[in-house]
Amino acid sequence: MWLNNILDTIGNTPLIKINNITKSLPCTVLAKVEYFNPGNSIKDRMALKMLEVAEQEGKIKPGGTIIEGTSGNTGMGLALAACVKGYKCIFTTTDKQSKEKADILKAVGAEVIVCPTNVEPEDPRSYYSVSKRLATEVPNSWYVNQYDNLANRQAHYEQTGPEIWEQTEGKVTHLVVATGTGGTIVGTGKYLKEKNPNIKVWAIDSYGSLLKKYFETGELDQKEVYPYISEGFGEDFVPANYDMSVIDEFTKVTDKDGAVMARRIAKEEGMFCGYSAGSCLQGMMQLKDQLKKDDVVVLIFHDHGSRYVGKVYNDQWMLERGFLDVKTFKDLVGGRGTQRLINLSKENTVADAIELMRKYDIENIPVMDKETSVGAISASGLFNKILSNPDIKTQTVASVMEKAYPEVAFETPVERLSTFITKENGAVLSRDESGSFHIVTKYDIIQSLTK
Repeated sequence: MWLNNILDTIGNTPLIKINNITKSLPCTVLAKVEYFNPGNSIKDRMALKMLEVAEQEGKIKPGGTIIEGTSGNTGMGLALAACVKGYKCIFTTTDKQSKEKADILKAVGAEVIVCPTNVEPEDPRSYYSVSKRLATEVPNSWYVNQYDNLANRQAHYEQTGPEIWEQTEGKVTHLVVATGTGGTIVGTGKYLKEKNPNIKVWAIDSYGSLLKKYFETGELDQKEVYPYISEGFGEDFVPANYDMSVIDEFTKVTDKDGAVMARRIAKEEGMFCGYSAGSCLQGMMQLKDQLKKDDVVVLIFHDHGSRYVGKVYNDQWMLERGFLDVKTFKDLVGGRGTQRLINLSKENTVADAIELMRKYDIENIPVMDKETSVGAISASGLFNKILSNPDIKTQTVASVMEKAYPEVAFETPVERLSTFITKENGAVLSRDESGSFHIVTKYDIIQSLTK
């Protein structure tokens, strides 16, 4: 049996158990993995619903233009629907969103306008304001406004909530959502609470967002608002889709913790998810002390990791923001105490080098001339030379030594050290604060990366 079009594949996404990261918890933790939707995110659900309601209400006519401010995922859902239904799309987004998101929107025929992040929502340059202005200027256009469009949360009340209830056979006890527009958490949470009022709904917010403060105090405190890196959740205003009575608790997750957890989900669970999935699981872990043995926790994993390959899944991007706990040359030699560097002079014999390797169980020895590294002796290099000339043991090190090992800064990250290690070169040197030399070999690096 075939489907009529790509929109028929939206929904009925799998519920998958988290096994490794949560193995210390007493309860069952499940992820509603929404990247199985055709646009690779949960936003496909509400995008189609909002468009269908707009069509029913006569807000958009055939051949019209869909206009929306989007972080990327809602735009993708709208763009897929537009392809099938014959509409044009113009989307505004912010410069903090990943380039991949904008490129994907363009690939499915949308026009994308990038606006600055660090401005107030009312600023004429904000992606909210630009999308509203375009809606007044472009003929036969419809401004979606996912934030205040209640068809957003209605989609999740009709689809996501019932799916979770059926998939857990009514055993779900907690719903955890990294929340932005409010549609997913309110729509899904409302349905589940109608089925069982004891279900707890936990909202995950970002530092730099005012949602948690508003939930707790009812105050729209702009002092809470500042730029943050996390994508897809958190807000600097309260969208109309929120019904805070559905939510039981908010917790905030740092940019770093969310990014690091997203990478853990990929490596430890095999789910290549987006930034907000990491934040969602991290937020749940921050509240884990409230969980009991028979609880069944459902997390919403909003989108796919392909949206973030230039950010969260890029080591350099993570390093530049201090999100990786990086080991350095200094860390690798820090546990050696006052152990001196084993080295040779050019006047030593090959027999001397062999004896040092045997005595200290090492394979790489630098050759020094006073305070300067001038060459190196390696076990692999000596092996080849001795095979061809067994009498080489009496020769001086100077006659057989290899190129000097590269010298690097004492704070060089381990990942960068590995680029200096080659088949011919098995070690790297560095000087500490006092000027003393230290050595790191390829085996030191391998050990550090596998711990």
